[in-house]
Amino acid sequence: MTNAQILGTGSYAPKRILTNHELAELVDTTDAWITERTGIKARRIAAEGEVTSDMAIIAARHALAMSGTKAEDLDMIITATISPDMPLPACAVIIQAKLGAWRAFAFDISAACAGSLYALTIADQFIRNGRARRVLVIGVELLSRLVDWNDRNTCVLFGDAAGALVVGPGQGDGRGLLTTHLHSDGRAAGILSIPGGGSQHPQSAEVLARGMDKIAMNGREIYKFAVRALPEVILEALDANGLSVADIDHIVPHQANARIVESVLERLGIPLQKCWLNLDRYGNTSSASLPISLDEANRAGRLKPGDLIAMMAIGAGMTWGSALMRW
Repeated sequence: MTNAQILGTGSYAPKRILTNHELAELVDTTDAWITERTGIKARRIAAEGEVTSDMAIIAARHALAMSGTKAEDLDMIITATISPDMPLPACAVIIQAKLGAWRAFAFDISAACAGSLYALTIADQFIRNGRARRVLVIGVELLSRLVDWNDRNTCVLFGDAAGALVVGPGQGDGRGLLTTHLHSDGRAAGILSIPGGGSQHPQSAEVLARGMDKIAMNGREIYKFAVRALPEVILEALDANGLSVADIDHIVPHQANARIVESVLERLGIPLQKCWLNLDRYGNTSSASLPISLDEANRAGRLKPGDLIAMMAIGAGMTWGSALMRW
């Protein structure tokens, strides 16, 4: 079987920049407080009238152009998002229509911050079994409309953005995805959620009044979970491929919090210099984080053919995973 290889990358972030200093005028916080606890200095906010699929389209077109792929040649579109244009239909089919990718079948993945890693794994499986040759993987979130702007514990964290990858068969030269490793633990579902708006708490005046339609999180428990699970899943990937930490040239993490990233790298013994960091500029962009980081590192010339890249992500669910890729 032929493994999957990333043929093109793309990303997009809205023009509006919301700094920590501006946030301090909205809620009881300071630039120093946010920076010390999260590493975030600013985040992007979608324009009025801009929707999730609009952001995804721009990132997708950048990735398609880099890969030399026409939209009509796509076989699949997988969109990782928890903030689609609407609950029904899937955001992916709206993206399909806007791109004109008429041959592709399209669907969404809901794995929160780990979503793009889940989507990439699915793309890899379809390519390995010969069922697809060109797959568009998108991670996109418009989280500024899902946070409570009166809650300083959550509103300071999240930003809006999109990242995209065009994935196709490798050339048999050892480059491409080696393995991916996915996990979930629903026992921890309550530490990061949007409790209202579903069948358990249908949308109502009470749900809106109590803010149950917004992101709720237990930051302390998420930190404890992440710094245990992420090193383990990176080691799992290395062991599956007979490799060691020293073999890693670059590590691309989901960037939720600088303290989490630094703690995980310290536990693994990986120097921070091997990590592409953009959390300070974008905040936590959830499923968009991994593809944005890959795109930025790629376009900056940081990634060289043959480099070993380790990816890791953790999100609500809890969901988490890792992947090893030979660039």
